[in-house]
Amino acid sequence: METESSVLDSLEDLDLSSESGSIYDAQTKATKRRKQTLTRPQPPKRPRRNAALRVTSSTSSSPIPSPPDPSQQQQQQSASQGTSRKLSSRRVTSGSVESEGISAKDIYDAVCSGKSAMVTVVEEWLCSYKRSREEGLLVLINFIVQSCGCKGVVSREMFETMENAEIISTLTKEFNEDSVNYPLSTPGPQLKRFKAGLCEFVRVLVRSCHNSVVYDEFLFPSLLALLTGLSDSQVRAFRHTSTLLAMKLMTGLVNVAVAVSVQLQTTQRRYDIENSKSPHDRSSDRLEELKASIRELQENREELSFMMNATFRGVFVHRYRDRLADIRATCIEELGLWLKTDPDNFLSDRCLKYLGWTLHDKQSPVRLQCVRALQGLYQEKEFIGRLELFTSRFKERILSMVLDKDPDVAVEVVNLLLMIQQTTEEGLKEEECGHIYPLVYASHRGLASASGAFLYHKLKCVITTENQEDDKSSNAVFFHILISFYIQSEFHEHGAYLVDSLWTVAGSELRDWDIMTALLLQNHGLMYEEEGALLEIMICAIRQAAEATPPTGRNQGKKSLSMKFKKIQEQDRTRITTHFIPVLPQMLSKYSADVEKVCLLLRVPLYFDLEMYSSTQWLEKHLDLLLSQICSIVKKHTDAAVLQACAQLVNTLCSDSYTFSSRAHLAFSQLMDELSECFNAYLNDLLQGVADEDGVYNAATALKRIAALYSAKDPTRWDLLDSCLELLKSRIESLDFDTELMVAALKCAAFHLMWAKVNAVNLKPAEAELKLLRKEVRLFCRICQTCLSLDQTEIRDQAFELLCDLLLLYGAVSVRGEPDLQTLVHLPSDSLRAELASFLLDYVFTDTENVESDDEGLEKKVTLLQKKRNQLGGYCKLVLYGVLDLTAATNVFKHYSKYFKDFGDIIKETVSKSKLINPIQSAKIVCLSLQQLFSEMLTEGHDQQDFTEIRELARKLAMSFGVDLRRARKQLLTLHLDGIRFAFRVAQEGEEEHPNVAFLEILSEFSFKLLPQDRAQLAEFVKSECPSAALSWPSVKLYQRSLESRTSKYKDPEEGGEAVSSLDTPVAKRKKITAHGSVSSTANGSLLESSSIQSHLHTPALTSTVLKQTTKRASAKKPTATVSDGGSGLTELESEDEFSSGSNIRKVKQVKRGRASSMLTAAQQEDVDSHLNLLSLIEDDISERAEDNSSGREEPEIEDYESDKESEYTLPSTRHTSASILDELFD
Repeated sequence: METESSVLDSLEDLDLSSESGSIYDAQTKATKRRKQTLTRPQPPKRPRRNAALRVTSSTSSSPIPSPPDPSQQQQQQSASQGTSRKLSSRRVTSGSVESEGISAKDIYDAVCSGKSAMVTVVEEWLCSYKRSREEGLLVLINFIVQSCGCKGVVSREMFETMENAEIISTLTKEFNEDSVNYPLSTPGPQLKRFKAGLCEFVRVLVRSCHNSVVYDEFLFPSLLALLTGLSDSQVRAFRHTSTLLAMKLMTGLVNVAVAVSVQLQTTQRRYDIENSKSPHDRSSDRLEELKASIRELQENREELSFMMNATFRGVFVHRYRDRLADIRATCIEELGLWLKTDPDNFLSDRCLKYLGWTLHDKQSPVRLQCVRALQGLYQEKEFIGRLELFTSRFKERILSMVLDKDPDVAVEVVNLLLMIQQTTEEGLKEEECGHIYPLVYASHRGLASASGAFLYHKLKCVITTENQEDDKSSNAVFFHILISFYIQSEFHEHGAYLVDSLWTVAGSELRDWDIMTALLLQNHGLMYEEEGALLEIMICAIRQAAEATPPTGRNQGKKSLSMKFKKIQEQDRTRITTHFIPVLPQMLSKYSADVEKVCLLLRVPLYFDLEMYSSTQWLEKHLDLLLSQICSIVKKHTDAAVLQACAQLVNTLCSDSYTFSSRAHLAFSQLMDELSECFNAYLNDLLQGVADEDGVYNAATALKRIAALYSAKDPTRWDLLDSCLELLKSRIESLDFDTELMVAALKCAAFHLMWAKVNAVNLKPAEAELKLLRKEVRLFCRICQTCLSLDQTEIRDQAFELLCDLLLLYGAVSVRGEPDLQTLVHLPSDSLRAELASFLLDYVFTDTENVESDDEGLEKKVTLLQKKRNQLGGYCKLVLYGVLDLTAATNVFKHYSKYFKDFGDIIKETVSKSKLINPIQSAKIVCLSLQQLFSEMLTEGHDQQDFTEIRELARKLAMSFGVDLRRARKQLLTLHLDGIRFAFRVAQEGEEEHPNVAFLEILSEFSFKLLPQDRAQLAEFVKSECPSAALSWPSVKLYQRSLESRTSKYKDPEEGGEAVSSLDTPVAKRKKITAHGSVSSTANGSLLESSSIQSHLHTPALTSTVLKQTTKRASAKKPTATVSDGGSGLTELESEDEFSSGSNIRKVKQVKRGRASSMLTAAQQEDVDSHLNLLSLIEDDISERAEDNSSGREEPEIEDYESDKESEYTLPSTRHTSASILDELFD
């Protein structure tokens, strides 16, 4: 056996190793493992245990009290025994060393499968261990090595003759892996299964050994010493796996220590009871037995304390700040369990500081585990007193984390703050709660729901202070407080998001329709603004209950409702219908004069189960009241939003799917008769030009109401088309442009023609009627064409939108498959095509920077942009559906780069769909667009900035050809041929020779998409087209270089530097694709005559204000909430004294990896070359340095972490998203 001096020397070496240098690079020199004497049945003495356990000399780093060391009272033999072992020359073998019993591979397979009963596996290993401790431990060591992904095996000779550090060094040198993946880093479900199996194995192992083997002073000390050494390895696989095992072992030991402490307290209590008895009743044998048990339990507790101390100081203190985020997260997760399981030893500021520091970690998984650990502490009321200092010190950081860039972290932080609010006496101040309130409008649904729970708790606290006992009065107070919050938050257009946030916790209150309607019908209950807020909340709650879907922007994938939730949804819909059918007419009557409120109320019947009107007798009478109120509102209002809401409701009630639709048709037909009579009464005066202002106003308002109803109901029976056309012609001829009157007349005429087309498809009228209809369409298009040149913005915009819809509706695509309706096809004239293109250039592709920058100006700017996008979408549909020639797309493609921010998605979709219609022609149009811009630049004067913008456009258009180069081969070849011909076009009279040759620089932006064989053909074609003298021109040379191999990124120095372009030719960083086949050796225009791909597109949605089936919300601004997080470090200077002297976190400093790589000596480089397989597993990868050296980049020595300073949450917007716009435009 080793002497005391040997043990102390070993411990001193181990202390110096663990405290020296960086925590990432230090190699722990483990203690020497002594060969056990098999003939002695008793376990070794305490010094053996201490030699295997003690890792650091500083006791201040561990929260666990260390018992006195009994080894100081024992004398050992000479220190020379067992200390002179030399490194064995035997290399790691790849065979199994176990001759009988369970093997390391058996345990590994059981852990990987996840299906084996882990108890059986551990029991089988324990049987092997009890037969031979050395063999059993060796099996466990090899299992750990295999779990790290190392194919090597620790032999018996290595085990007996080498120290732990030497074994680890040998394994590291022999770590021969093809990739850097190891079991704990394997992606997919295999990782979860392996990690769960590994943790379960450790848990069962500790539980099976907690009564005997854990105290044998051999297995766990030796195992923890090996894991401590592995956790300091530079090999990530060793460090990660050993840290996980060590932390799980520590957790198991903490559980055992708690159980021992409880058992010790129970035994001590029994001893005290027995000792307190009178001498006559006292049992001396019983006292001796209890005293022996107490002594044994105290020794067991000391044993556990030594092992926990060693693990905490040797593994956790270094690895909680490891470079790898998974390791840091594991340490913090297990620390949270220790704090909660054994608060007497762990729950103090000396351990809580680690949680506080890691709140500033740069990786979100670590912050997430830290917050979850704190949740486990704050939910225990008895811990609150011990957490006061921590709360006061780190509350500010926790509050700032509600805006964490990872929404999962932010959700858990809000839940943590709710716990702090509920459990602590001080709670959170009102200004601190203000950090959380705005998050109920966040777009992330989980974060919004957590914030809603926090808000609901605050509201209930206020209600409790009011001492409300009745549920109804309590709900009334709830709504009063909620209304105040909604108004003060100043997000009126986001009521749906507030309701969705509160729906989980406050669903019963938000479904209290009786209270809400009672408050709204009171004469003096609420103020005007409060009524609007409550009405908005009520409508949003109705929608939430009836549709059971979150608002736009909070969808979390397509999740179908379960049968339980579908049943709840049907029940809610029935309750809404039953309650609001009698109440709605009263509310419409009260608020009929208020535009905003009546618009909201008109949405309510859309969520009804409308069949109840006819299936329930006592509800039928309320249908007539509802129809009467709708007609009254139409007569009373001229606001477009109110009339649109009425039209949508009319369309729903007149649906033939309901048995009461005939009653709705009758009511609205009578309304149309009244409005038509009113309009006709003023028509003659309007045509003669003698109508006064009142007459014009009355006619305009009547026509506006008729136009709104026309969008929902077939107007052909009233036949106002001729009247509207005559009115429009007379107004244009007299130059009397009354905006409201003419816009309404345009809408009425257009809707009449649209309904006429629908009836023609359904009823198949005679040929004469079809010709008459086409004549009317032609006349309307001429009127609209005239309106395009007017100086009245509303008239001009309305005419353009209606033209796009009618031309599409009467185009050739709309009657495909209907030979009888070919007569209706109307194609635009050349002058109309020119007018449409001019409209785009003059009114769509224009800057809007002159709009004011205040809130009102910003809202106008958003509205204007939305209108422009709608107009551009209408024009693109005309191109894609064959109404306009595909060449008309050049008017759109030319502006792709300049207006990418506003219209990029629409133009990109147009380019993509044009390729589906005719790929070759689409490529020609792309080239034509660039040619037109280039010619315009030459005409207006050569400008380098304009040339640069054209090249940028070419670069963006080149990306539209995709990554499948073989598929786009003909298109690209056609584009290059057209471009080359254009570049070498013969100069006309008065022009300089080859004025377009600089176009080759623009064409070079498409070269990286070419296949190698096509590059060669184009190079020959250039030589054939280009004059011999022009081959040395800079533009020609630049284009020729772009046709060379992709690896030729830069021009050779011998070629000179005469290129005039200020932009470098782009080099594609793509996987090289070889063609399957060959092309003709001559690059001529034959490919241009290849057949195109025909695309049958679906019938598009209309552009104008035709009634749509789904409700579109008005556009709104997107307010954002940002936070600047100043905390960025894991360390705190005032707490450094609580760490050992060698455990300071090193600074992250920028170093040039290229410079570091170039400083390697020849000997070092030779050593590097001999261990390439090892370098793939170590963080400072030399290959990465070589890459960085070639690119000249600077890299941090420690990997870059994400910054919390970018943390922000964007409140949702009710504007159309780009996806919804594209769905609508290209449906």
